[in-house]
Amino acid sequence: MTKQRTINVGLVQQSNSSDIKKNLMKLANSIAELAGKGAQLIVLQELHNSLYFCQTEDVDTFDLAETIPGPSTGFYGELAAKYKVVLVTSLFEKRAPGLYHNTAVVFDTDGTIAGKYRKMHIPDDPAYYEKFYFTPGDMGFTPIQTSLGKLGVLVCWDQWYPEAARLMALQGAEVLIYPTAIGWESSDAADEKKRQLDAWVISQRGHAVANGLPVISVNRVGHEKDPSKQTNGIQFWGNSFVVGPQGEFLAKAGNDKDENLLVEVDLTRSENVRRWWPFLRDRRIDAYQEIVKRYID
Repeated sequence: MTKQRTINVGLVQQSNSSDIKKNLMKLANSIAELAGKGAQLIVLQELHNSLYFCQTEDVDTFDLAETIPGPSTGFYGELAAKYKVVLVTSLFEKRAPGLYHNTAVVFDTDGTIAGKYRKMHIPDDPAYYEKFYFTPGDMGFTPIQTSLGKLGVLVCWDQWYPEAARLMALQGAEVLIYPTAIGWESSDAADEKKRQLDAWVISQRGHAVANGLPVISVNRVGHEKDPSKQTNGIQFWGNSFVVGPQGEFLAKAGNDKDENLLVEVDLTRSENVRRWWPFLRDRRIDAYQEIVKRYID
C-alpha cells in the first residue's frame, strides 16, 4: 500500500489594475491569507504583476520586463521564505536587450528559486499579441523539483497541447500547473462564450485523465480595456480550478470576482489511478514517430 501524501494548494484568482504596486500588495495579502490557512503550495495567475499588456503592440511596454533574478524574484522569494510555501509565479522576463520571455518562476520554502519555465507555445490572436513580446521558450518541458515534489509548470496557451502535458508526465511531474490569462471578447454571443469556456476546462481535465495527474489552473478575472480601442477589451473569465487524476473537480472558482481557493490534493491517488488505467504502460511508443511532423500529408 502506497503511503498517502497530500499537499494543501492555494490558488489566487485576481483582477488587476494599472497600479503595479497595488497589484503586488494585493497578491502579498492573498499569499499571507492562504499560508495562514495552511497552504503549502500557492499558484498565481499569468503575468500577475500588471494588466494583461498583450492586447496591443507597444515597444514601450518592454520596459515592464525584468531580469531573473531581479526585483520581482526578490519580492516573491521573500514571501515564499516568510510563509514557508512553494510559490509559482509568472513574470515578464528580460533575458537580453531585445530578447524577452513569458516565464514562470518557482520558489521553494526557503525563498530560493527552485526553477523556471519559459512559455513554449506563444499565441498571436486579436487582443492576444504575444508573439510581439515573447520569444518561444527554449528550456523544454522539464518538471521543477521542489521540497513538495516535482511540479510540471506550463503557461496558458500551453494548456491546449497534449504533447506538453505528456512530456511533463513522462519526466515524473506529480502535478500539472497552468498560470493563465484567458477571457471573452464582449461581442461574442453567449453560446459561443460557453463553448470557449467549456473547451478550456475540458482540455485541461483531459490532460489530467490522460496522464493520471492532478491539474491546477489559475486564471485572472475582471475586465481589462483595450488601450487601442480596436476591441471592447477582455473579460477574463476566472473559473480557476483543481481536478484530480480522473478529471474530478476538487475546487472551482467563479467567473466574476477575486477568489482565493484552498484545496487538499492527494498526490498518492495518481499511483492508484495509474494502476487502474495504465495508459502509460499501453502507449505504442514504437508507432508514434510521425507525431513530430507539422502535418502528415
